[in-house]
Amino acid sequence: MRRVAGWRAILCALAAVSASVATAEAPAVRNLLYVGNSFYYYNNSLHGHVNRLLTGVLPRAERSRYQSYSVTISGGHLKWHDVGAYLDAGIGSSAFNENNEVVTAAEPFRFDAVMMMDCSRCPYDEATRPVFHQYVKKHAATIRGKGATPFLFMTWAYADKPEMIDVLAREYVQAGKDNAIAVVPAGLAFAKALERRPDIRLHVADRRHPSLEGTYLAACTVLASVYGRNPVGNSYTAGLAPETAAYLQQIAWETVRAFP
Repeated sequence: MRRVAGWRAILCALAAVSASVATAEAPAVRNLLYVGNSFYYYNNSLHGHVNRLLTGVLPRAERSRYQSYSVTISGGHLKWHDVGAYLDAGIGSSAFNENNEVVTAAEPFRFDAVMMMDCSRCPYDEATRPVFHQYVKKHAATIRGKGATPFLFMTWAYADKPEMIDVLAREYVQAGKDNAIAVVPAGLAFAKALERRPDIRLHVADRRHPSLEGTYLAACTVLASVYGRNPVGNSYTAGLAPETAAYLQQIAWETVRAFP
């Protein structure tokens, strides 16, 4: 009960500062770069699941105009990433077609947005917390300097340390407020899903990384947060049982709607 009260109190506190957070940019995102670590790449990559969810809500002709790429480092800290170099590297300038042939884009590829995350403990531990804030600020400036919009991806608590979400949510929201960055509340979606259904398995055996259900929930939260699309009723279920997918879709949508 203390854990539930903790993250609910955070939501109440967020409402009090929502006017400040509302200055965060919320552009139409078509080309998104994911910058993070293994929390992204588990289960055949978070961005792949988001892409399939987009296919479930967009007309085919429009869907072809949406692209995403993922740059991850195992165990990676945000300070390990050279975000400016990624944006200058020509990522997205070529792709595989339906015949598995490499096709070069006719025009230079440009990312609209970058969604970044830190290591799962970096905003939580006191020793690394200042570095988290330092590099959110640094990378946000770099991303904006390249003409793109930064997003923050709030990670989740470990399965055996649910109280982590109180600090993670607080620090991600503070970083978002300080730098006018929209935050994707994946960690709060995990907390809400487990509060209602403690039996659902969102982590693998190591208690940190996401199960397929966890990745799917995070993907639904990205769809709702970054793209403003309701995941409820989406035909893409990642092979999960229909009732499980429907539950996770609903949790993601409710979490994002309640998040200032």
